[in-house]
Amino acid sequence: MPRFTTVALAAGAAALLVRRAVRSRMSTAPLWPMPALDEPVSGYGRGSTVPRKVRVTGRATPADGVVELRLAGRDLPAWQPGAHIDLVLPSGLVRQYSLCGDPADLSSYTVSTRLIEDGGGGSREVHERLHEGLEIEIRGPRNRFPLLGAPAYVFVVGGIGITPVLPMLRAAEAAGADWRLVYCGRSRATLPYLKEIEALGGDRVTVVAEDESGYPDLGFLGHVPAETLVYCCGPEGLMDAVAAAMPEGRAPLLERFSAAATTGGTAFEVELRRSGRTVTVAADQSVLAAVREEVPGLMYSCRQGFCGTCRQHVLEGEIDHRDDLLTDAERDDSMLICVSRCAGERLVLDL
Repeated sequence: MPRFTTVALAAGAAALLVRRAVRSRMSTAPLWPMPALDEPVSGYGRGSTVPRKVRVTGRATPADGVVELRLAGRDLPAWQPGAHIDLVLPSGLVRQYSLCGDPADLSSYTVSTRLIEDGGGGSREVHERLHEGLEIEIRGPRNRFPLLGAPAYVFVVGGIGITPVLPMLRAAEAAGADWRLVYCGRSRATLPYLKEIEALGGDRVTVVAEDESGYPDLGFLGHVPAETLVYCCGPEGLMDAVAAAMPEGRAPLLERFSAAATTGGTAFEVELRRSGRTVTVAADQSVLAAVREEVPGLMYSCRQGFCGTCRQHVLEGEIDHRDDLLTDAERDDSMLICVSRCAGERLVLDL
């Protein structure tokens, strides 16, 4: 028998043994068989959560304590002002950063981040470990803070919150829309891209540096015309002040640095309909943490309720929504399991 025929037969026999072993493992696995349900909303690495490789090809310092990264890659997806990406850092941490470059340039993405001394370590890792030549993974882009069409805009921004707004300013200017920016920070030296913004907007830009003039006067927001959209990105206190200054019945469009703090909760059960398993979520435990003990490959990212990666379809049960992302329509039958909980004793997820 020719040698290549013997090799082919041996390979075929080995493949048959592998298939049989896989079938045996599947038939005895605790999650088998899986019910024939529709695909879940998210959580399995599809679409915008699929990682892709990029390389750090540039670093800059657009303000004190801020580093800008240029991330080059092939076939990068298109994006619009307000979009963000997930950076998968070398340590495994995942952090979200707004895209602040040119949407027309699909050869690279640009992100900037401020060093947070008492943060969770992500910004420090970006500042200290992401140097030119390093290859990293990203996910996205996604956009939950889009620039909607309008004849006029008011932007109120705090510090690094300028990153999603900067492409909006360029787009509004290119479209010939009327716009105004109130740009707040500890000092002028801490405000990224200030020179570019002042050159773009002139006297339409109001800089409020705390070391010069204290806090911004937002009283003018109470008289903003109905056709003017108000955008705000910055610390929680600034967003609360902007919302409070708006005319009755109107609200600004907000982009938060992090989800609003949540406290309190009781234990409840979560049924995973596809697997036939039920898990108990402790009072001090997230649904995500409890479910990942049964479904370890479940995708997640920010764990703060604002990126949407862990969104899951809810089949039964009353949801205690604690995120800052989902629309009213989306909240009818889905939840972000990293922060939201059950308002009763039991939830059923499409997992």
